[in-house]
Amino acid sequence: MTRMWPPGGGTRRPLAPRVAVLREPVDPARIGRRVVRRRAKGMDAGAVAAALEDARFDARQSSRHEDLADDVRGPAELAEWERLDQLLADAVPGTVYDPDAEDVVRAELAADAAARRHLQG
Repeated sequence: MTRMWPPGGGTRRPLAPRVAVLREPVDPARIGRRVVRRRAKGMDAGAVAAALEDARFDARQSSRHEDLADDVRGPAELAEWERLDQLLADAVPGTVYDPDAEDVVRAELAADAAARRHLQG
């Protein structure tokens, strides 16, 4: 009897055992905030206001879709645009957004690092 498939017969090497790697749980709201910060880097108040209007339009459009009712990323992005708009409105005219210099971002990164240290033991 000729064996056609799989080629090579029993000459395969055994698969390497897979080690379970601890992964960070996915947080869509946090992802949304990070996306907004990345997009807003270098924007001035006018550009952030325009992006906020776009985000509000997207939120209105998304509210019409039933499958997006439990989406947390969209509202988190909108809230982050609103926060950045307020931040730059209160700042000196001509200020551009820099997430590396912002206290909220630094606090979030410090909390992430502390959580990682806690998980590692």
